[in-house]
Amino acid sequence: MPLDAICLSAVAEELRAAIGGGKIDKIYQPGRDEVMLAVRGPAGNVKLLLSASPSQPRAQLTTLPRENPEKPPMFCMLLRKHLTGGRILDITQPPMERLLDVRLETIDELGDRVERRLVLECMGRRANLILLDAEGRIVDCLRRVDGDLSSKRQVLPGMFYRLPPAPDKVNPLTATPEELAAALHNPNGKAMDKLLLDAFTGISPLIARELAFRAGEDPEALPAVLDRFLEDVRENRFTPYVLVREGKPVDFTFLPILQYGPQTECRRQESFSKLLDDFYETRDQAERTRQRGQDLIKAVTNARDRVARKLGRQEKELEATLDRDRLRELGDIVTSNLHAMEKGMAVLRAMDFYDPECKEVEIKLDPLLTPQQNAAKYYKAYNKAKTAEEMLSVQISKGERELEYLNSVLEAIALAEGERDLLEIRQELTDTGYLRRAKTAAKREKRVAGRPMEFRSTAGLRISVGKNNTQNDQLTAKQAGKWDIWFHTQKIHGSHVILWTEGREPDAQSLSEAAILAAYYSQAREGTKVPVDYTPVKYVKKPAGSRPGMVIYTTCQTAYVDPDGELARKLRVK
Repeated sequence: MPLDAICLSAVAEELRAAIGGGKIDKIYQPGRDEVMLAVRGPAGNVKLLLSASPSQPRAQLTTLPRENPEKPPMFCMLLRKHLTGGRILDITQPPMERLLDVRLETIDELGDRVERRLVLECMGRRANLILLDAEGRIVDCLRRVDGDLSSKRQVLPGMFYRLPPAPDKVNPLTATPEELAAALHNPNGKAMDKLLLDAFTGISPLIARELAFRAGEDPEALPAVLDRFLEDVRENRFTPYVLVREGKPVDFTFLPILQYGPQTECRRQESFSKLLDDFYETRDQAERTRQRGQDLIKAVTNARDRVARKLGRQEKELEATLDRDRLRELGDIVTSNLHAMEKGMAVLRAMDFYDPECKEVEIKLDPLLTPQQNAAKYYKAYNKAKTAEEMLSVQISKGERELEYLNSVLEAIALAEGERDLLEIRQELTDTGYLRRAKTAAKREKRVAGRPMEFRSTAGLRISVGKNNTQNDQLTAKQAGKWDIWFHTQKIHGSHVILWTEGREPDAQSLSEAAILAAYYSQAREGTKVPVDYTPVKYVKKPAGSRPGMVIYTTCQTAYVDPDGELARKLRVK
């Protein structure tokens, strides 16, 4: 669910306790829509994430590492100028609005203490992060909104900040009993959840459905259910819950959800910030990869589609060559009937001695050719089809390997955790000819070498997981010893995983955990009973001239495991 106004008020309460009065040490902008403030607060050093992403806007404390760009964006530089060293005075939220207002005290260029405000609007595609001066004037914002984008409300530097237009709905927290009763009046028999959504501001579809469910769809019981709910909100009785279905988090909220029944588990979390970190971790990574690696994804997808179309044409051509023996047979029949043919004939009707019943067959001829030339034409077509089969088989095999390689690159892009990983993939695609090499000066650009993901098994053995083909090659062909154990999903694109044995026999649990990591960091991440082959590195070879990441192996064992993201997070070495 999006972070609705009530859930945001629960987050604000948590933030006030953790960073109220805290000092801002550093400011980063790891993503286009994200700003991170490193704060020294009452709870120690923490990181405040302010996200104005259209798909998942939110404010929270985070412990997840995020890679920052080499050059900070202009908005980040502006925030550093105005807010570094500032002290957080308060975090407020207008009643039932998806908006947080962070008030700060900082020192300006003249050494005077001044007030600044950082306003986060968590409003879907209109989400924004706005810096205001002491007078409420806009210094700058993440997304500038001019008159062409919105005629009702512009957000531009130099303008005075105005709150977004309030919806024409009742605020349930400030409404009188008479106003609540009037809002719940339902003469047209509208569905109860739709009635709540249309009547009240700040209530999300999930909560509206839950209130209707708790009322048993009984209009008489709804006012009492709503009163109890509003009392909890006024008293700040919020508890973070994540909704889990089939082992995957599907939603989150601030109260137990009963409407889905036993199919959906309602798991209590220790804090809203921890809940949001866990819920958005993979979604954030996918969004950052999409933003930063969009050109890579487009180039590789186009190349993959081009190879797939070429393969389709070649397979049709190969299928046509499979009937080439008939061409030779027709040539034999024409040769055996040369005595009965004349130049200028368009059709030869003759007995087919290759048919068990010796039926008559019609053979098309070229009237401009002699009988001998017509027979030679069929033999030539047969030999051409025979050669084509050999050439097409080679080309199809080559195309299948290329398609497999491009799919592995797409998987590597999905695993990329930051700019360095994407740059390494960009280098690989340039080296293999899929991207043009940028025109540089006499000096060559320094090559980037990323590091694989590192894990530690329960027994303490090191496990390394390659994030792209270059890292896979380095791990398997250069770094691992011959008695270390290599893991890879069977006939499925995925990372190379190395279990470093440190000269001793690995325990069964470490082997199982490494296999689970190999399954999780592959295209079979969402599957069950994934086959993972494993063998000592001495049995894994890289063929000469093969694409990055491509290997062959001769001896192996196979484990069938279920991918486990929770285990991956638990074993990861930060």
